[in-house]
Amino acid sequence: MPIAVLRGVTLDCADPRALARFYRELTGMRLGCEADEFVALTDGSGCDLGFQRVTGYRAPRWPGQDAPQQLHLDLRVEDLDTAEKLALGFGAVRPDHQPDGNRWRVLLDPAGHPFCLAVG
Repeated sequence: MPIAVLRGVTLDCADPRALARFYRELTGMRLGCEADEFVALTDGSGCDLGFQRVTGYRAPRWPGQDAPQQLHLDLRVEDLDTAEKLALGFGAVRPDHQPDGNRWRVLLDPAGHPFCLAVG
């Protein structure tokens, strides 16, 4: 029996409100709480997505590790091409390095965190 249940994931960033807006558009999650230093999105699943302000935030560089990834999210989508197009419209960036562009796509959120869109 587990002693803990995942409650949420929090991403460091320079602007929590801006990054929350991006992920709200991308995932359809709704605003859970909002303050100057922290914003959380929720979808009722019990696992929230948070964004916290970090002074001197340094964005990761994909695929290099001189500024490590810090984390990366895998997001399930129905149609890879459609999801990628929408994510780019919300402010994501597609880096040149794509390990397997047929099964998943690596994109960067507006704060530089890599995330993957994957079918199935």
